[in-house]
Amino acid sequence: MTSLDELLKASATHHSHLCPRQVLGVRMALLAGELLNLDVPRKDKRLLALVETDGCAADGIAAGSGCYVGRRTMRVIDYGKVAATFVDTETEQAVRVVPHASARERSRAYAADEPVRWKAQLRGYQTMPAEELLVASEVTLALSLRKLISKDGCRVLCQMCSEEIINEREVHVGGLVLCRACAGDAYYQASHADNRQAIAIPMEMIFSEKCAEYALVRDLLRAAAA
Repeated sequence: MTSLDELLKASATHHSHLCPRQVLGVRMALLAGELLNLDVPRKDKRLLALVETDGCAADGIAAGSGCYVGRRTMRVIDYGKVAATFVDTETEQAVRVVPHASARERSRAYAADEPVRWKAQLRGYQTMPAEELLVASEVTLALSLRKLISKDGCRVLCQMCSEEIINEREVHVGGLVLCRACAGDAYYQASHADNRQAIAIPMEMIFSEKCAEYALVRDLLRAAAA
């Protein structure tokens, strides 16, 4: 296994320095690997990390676990928590790891000569026993692992904007195949000039008052044109 020092150096390459949350992230991944009986960091895609915040902790988790967004082995589900669930995709065994509630205070005992709290945490987190630093619990996913991972080659076109959707992330509304944005779950709003939808179904069907099946799409288009 790769040593803690090597993993911390790998995490720090994404920053100008090493910080306490990166250390937490690396150690969370190492503990998860131990509990799931998996060597980490992984070279394959057997381990999936569901990370509950972005930022420094996520980089530490990536370095320690070998899970990355670009490899589709990490998902960021932003709860604003330094926490992560690690899933063995072969057995579907999952463990959620969080810092102990008193980890900050306990770290001072492992760097008693350090007057700066941040530096004491940085040093303490590296040497504290895992049971003093972290809390781990077995969990069961409340979503389908198969659907989350999906499979290669899945692609469809949104029938409203004509953009490609991969990884089975389309939604079905009123008999239509839509992307999440066109289905009303967009995180952005297009400017009026660019808000022209490419329709893949007959316009008369969309705007027919008798066609309840396409009512949602009709309403979305009218709102976009307003």
